[in-house]
Amino acid sequence: MRLLVVEDDKDINRQLVSALEQAGYAVDSAHDGEQGWFLGDTEPYDAVVLDIGLPKKDGLSVLEEWRRAGRTMPVLILTARDRWSDKVQGFDAGADDYVAKPFHMEEVLARLRALLRRATGHSTNELTCGSVRLDTKSGRVVVAGQAVKLTSHEYRLLAYLMHHMGRIVSRTELVEHLYDQDFDRDSNTVEVFIGRLRKKLGVDVIETVRGLGYRLDPDAAP
Repeated sequence: MRLLVVEDDKDINRQLVSALEQAGYAVDSAHDGEQGWFLGDTEPYDAVVLDIGLPKKDGLSVLEEWRRAGRTMPVLILTARDRWSDKVQGFDAGADDYVAKPFHMEEVLARLRALLRRATGHSTNELTCGSVRLDTKSGRVVVAGQAVKLTSHEYRLLAYLMHHMGRIVSRTELVEHLYDQDFDRDSNTVEVFIGRLRKKLGVDVIETVRGLGYRLDPDAAP
């Protein structure tokens, strides 16, 4: 899953990016409203952490413009403004959730997990496909009761497919949602990671749909 952090405080921005990357996400960041708006308008993020008090363009204006343009990704507002009227204004602008500064990083991570679950139609942190279980909170993957160790890119790929279980996902979509801007986006690497995943999982749950992409089939493995 690919996230965007828009926060002008360099220390907070760095802390958020580090925590999200450690949690298994691909993360891009911006330090002002204009850059944040541009990235959110041109890149397919799964969720955004957006500060309100931004230079060049304030966060509420950024969010309102995204929504008017039809950008539907979940947005978590992060701000020092904690009055109820500010919260109402944020929700009316199109925010999905709200965290006031100072914050606990675990709360931000938990709220993002909840937003991602709701956006993809899941109700719990544990995603299951046949004998494969993935816990988005702990980052643990288990097959038939046995833990499986995955690299960060393998984990991101499996997590994205499990969040979108039953749907055909193209290689282009996987590349756009699994890698940050600085990654060498060669779609052929997806095939390599798919092959590694199949070998490590040891069960046939990832289906190749010729000419279209890949699909995680919940009925393919007991």
